[in-house]
Amino acid sequence: MELKSVRLEIPENGNIIVGQSHFIKTVEDIYEAIVNTVPQMKFGIAFNEASGACLTRVDGNDADLKANATRNAQAIGAGHTFVVALRDGFPINVLGRIRDLPEVCTIFCATANPVEVIVAQSEQGRGVLGAIDGSSPKGVEDESGVEWRHGFLRKIGYKK
Repeated sequence: MELKSVRLEIPENGNIIVGQSHFIKTVEDIYEAIVNTVPQMKFGIAFNEASGACLTRVDGNDADLKANATRNAQAIGAGHTFVVALRDGFPINVLGRIRDLPEVCTIFCATANPVEVIVAQSEQGRGVLGAIDGSSPKGVEDESGVEWRHGFLRKIGYKK
């Protein structure tokens, strides 16, 4: 078995979600989960089948984000893996709905940071082991860091 690191392409002013699912209806269910939760969100979804035709299935409402999700899913190359590329909203807005889908097994990451997916390659195919999301910590927040965090979350409307 060989381990590989696959750097993903983050869409400009966007985020990605990478996860694992077990059924072809994932593409349509994620589509419905997003449009029913944040109708103005722009997104693309790509899902790698693990049997049958073993195609990358694609949907979404934005051609550039569909292309981004497809490139990332194909670069990962692991069956039952999905990538959602999105703009005009954040993963936090849709993650709960995506997690609630019966066929979704795991969310590896949801980020705008540089991200690498760690892939195991065997004779059978590829599987995702996890993701390296962003950078390693450089210290522990002090009082000014706490103040900044509290202020930032309130500024963007996630806390009152």
